[in-house]
Amino acid sequence: MTSPLPFSQACENNKDVILKVLQVELQGYTRVLEIGSGTGQHSVYFAPNLPHLIWQTSDVVSNHSYIKAWHDAYPTTNLRAPLAFDLTCDSIPLTDNVRDSYDAVFTANTFHIISWSLVQTLIELVGSALPMNGKLIVYGPFNEDGRYTSESNQRFDLSLKQRDAASGIRDKEDVLTLAKKHDLQLSTQYDMPANNQILVFQKRVQT
Repeated sequence: MTSPLPFSQACENNKDVILKVLQVELQGYTRVLEIGSGTGQHSVYFAPNLPHLIWQTSDVVSNHSYIKAWHDAYPTTNLRAPLAFDLTCDSIPLTDNVRDSYDAVFTANTFHIISWSLVQTLIELVGSALPMNGKLIVYGPFNEDGRYTSESNQRFDLSLKQRDAASGIRDKEDVLTLAKKHDLQLSTQYDMPANNQILVFQKRVQT
């Protein structure tokens, strides 16, 4: 008997609205690195709906079996098997032995799960790896001006911190300041369902 695929209800709920943004923001882009591919559900949905680009998955090795299971069930020619990427010890993973071959990076529901120090590492690595005009697209909940945007986000943040004191919803202003230090300028932001946002950063030389 075939084992059931690992399943994230959050991925199922948000895949359509995220895809609509990606179809706009990734026009003209050719190779996307997904950081934190998780179950792999997003990758098998986004890749066939973005046929003009290569979708490269990545995550810690312990999640690779989940991602590969989804890839085996829903194979797509422009979808790539996961690369090992652990923010505690790794750099941006190579693809075809070329580190700067990504012109965009996508990550969903990671900033509030990992520690702030790892958020800093992620943005620093992405800022170094992306070419000029490359994009970093981040999906998830954010606080505004140091305040929660909803009661549900406040409850969610409390549950995150009870599980891991280093996790939690990040202040958007802190993320923007950090990104700017690494030549990643906020170009667009989208309000999303369930009190989430998408922040789109583009690499530009500061003047």
